[in-house]
Amino acid sequence: MTDNGILNASRRGVLAGGVASVAIARTMPVAAQGAGTSRPSHPAPAHMAVAMTVNGKRREVDVDTRTTLLDTLREHLHLTGSKKGCDHGQCGACTVMVNGERVNSCLSLAVMHEGDEITTIEGLGTPGDLHAMQDAFVRHDGYQCGYCTPGQICSAVATLNEIARDIPSHVTDDLTGAIRPTNMEMRERMSGNICRCGAYANIADAMAEVAKG
Repeated sequence: MTDNGILNASRRGVLAGGVASVAIARTMPVAAQGAGTSRPSHPAPAHMAVAMTVNGKRREVDVDTRTTLLDTLREHLHLTGSKKGCDHGQCGACTVMVNGERVNSCLSLAVMHEGDEITTIEGLGTPGDLHAMQDAFVRHDGYQCGYCTPGQICSAVATLNEIARDIPSHVTDDLTGAIRPTNMEMRERMSGNICRCGAYANIADAMAEVAKG
């Protein structure tokens, strides 16, 4: 003790006290350490049965309510044509068509699509009977490495359907007349599909050929 009554603790004493307290805590039974505290219980994930029509066939799956449409297609229905690229809705590799409209399936939950009609790349054509867009992609070398191709083709088909239905885009000049499938119109609508192979020009040529047909 000092003259003024204040405890004069040395640095060595403080360190020794800290080590001793840690040693005591480690030797205490687990039950004693957790006495008076309750650990929150984690409920089991919720599941739901979802019925949808996929590529013309009615399918019903029981999925965790947090499961995306993309994971449902790939992991539950084994339709692996749709690819998981960025998983953030930025690359378009997972694009499928829902009721005729293109959707980034990685951003959409499966339980949101009860009764919907889903079309993936597997539902557009077969090796012996290609869809016109698939055939054009092959002939114009629009597929390159192929990873993003399923999403590109699904998006391209939906793009031409949008133009045929006179749905305007950001670059549509005349909102009163029929919309034409110009190069700029198609490029703007396809801008959400990213291809590192640099096949954009070939894809645009393929789409232009199908649009003329």
